[in-house]
Amino acid sequence: MTVNLSIKKVPDELAERLRERAKGNHRSIQGELMSILENTLAPRNLTMEEARRMVKALGLKAGDESTAIIRELRDAR
Repeated sequence: MTVNLSIKKVPDELAERLRERAKGNHRSIQGELMSILENTLAPRNLTMEEARRMVKALGLKAGDESTAIIRELRDAR
């Protein structure tokens, strides 16, 4: 089943940016919104490099606990 969604009171500047983005991607505004929703909400498998960049960007540190967990999972195979 599909659902119809409506967004009300979109600021002019945001609507114009959406129009330009849709035009740049050769899509309708509807198609661009669908693409944004799919890319934002769909489950995604990260590559190790993408995960490393995200961890670095967030300032997270992987300590001994994570190393132990990874080793345990690897050795359980």
